[in-house]
Amino acid sequence: MNPLHPTVLTGDNVFRIHWILGTDRLLAVCHCGAEREFEDPVLLWDWLLGHPNDHRAGPESEPAVAPQPLHEVFA
Repeated sequence: MNPLHPTVLTGDNVFRIHWILGTDRLLAVCHCGAEREFEDPVLLWDWLLGHPNDHRAGPESEPAVAPQPLHEVFA
């Protein structure tokens, strides 16, 4: 693999999990394109592996949390 041109995996079995910088939250991205934020990694994996059930925005979605500036965190 060329480090300047990394291979990007795609397909029906590829899930992505992104850490949201400055928070304790994770963004789950399903291969179908659905996205949802979580604090609990167990709930995140239940949601991802439950495809396609529950891949819709609704009242069960956890609200997004805006990151705090570092000067407030360490004050």
